[in-house]
Amino acid sequence: MRAFSAANRFGALALSLALLAGCASNNATPEEDDEFEGVQERELYELARTALDSNRFPIAIERLEALDTRYPFGPHAEQAQLELIYAYYENSNWEEARAAASRFIRLHPDHPQVDYAYYLRGLSAWQAGRFSLERLRLIDISKRDLGASRDAYNDFRELIQRFPQSEYAPDAQQRIVYLRELLARHELHVADYYLRRGAFLAAIERGRWVIENYPESNATRDALATMVEGYQGLGMKDRADEVLVVLRENAPDHEQLRGNRFVPKHDNR
Repeated sequence: MRAFSAANRFGALALSLALLAGCASNNATPEEDDEFEGVQERELYELARTALDSNRFPIAIERLEALDTRYPFGPHAEQAQLELIYAYYENSNWEEARAAASRFIRLHPDHPQVDYAYYLRGLSAWQAGRFSLERLRLIDISKRDLGASRDAYNDFRELIQRFPQSEYAPDAQQRIVYLRELLARHELHVADYYLRRGAFLAAIERGRWVIENYPESNATRDALATMVEGYQGLGMKDRADEVLVVLRENAPDHEQLRGNRFVPKHDNR
């Protein structure tokens, strides 16, 4: 009898603990913690717009994300997705802005404002590739890793190719000109590194890359000079002379030309 009674008491205690745990779990439901529970789509969209209009971008992002999650097919869904890209951008969330823009482009390729998504995707990469010291001219960002700047260049080019009449095309074109020079100069910095170390073939390939991919860049003249020096380093006089003729024709005042002579930047003898 004593053993039976102890078992009953243990069972009652276990049941009580289980009930208490269940109550504690029910008191912490995600729904009750969700401030947007029960908020209708239009009201939630207006709340997001109010935050955007007052430049409270973190709050706008929170509300637009909630709207996108709760009402992905509602009448405000597409506009909310566009405004979420903008909110991410203004909040300096560059990667999130690019991801949201790419998602919008994929889901709504024929949307009348899809060019805006392309534009913001490019701007986000543009900002991600910039450095605060650049504006102070204390560093040359063409010597840095330019992955984000390449993304911006490709994004803006795609915008112009797909939507040449877009209102964002002129600004994108101006940014392309800047990025083209930046990326070309970056390639030449790498080529110069190879020349200094006697890696002539690698330097030649970098110079050729600039000429083939950025033919409108002002860096093409230096790319030709890089190729001349690379071929000379390899002892390929005929090839060096061929490129030297092109350099003389296109940049007779190049700093490495001394009359009929070409002066290498680095002495690798």
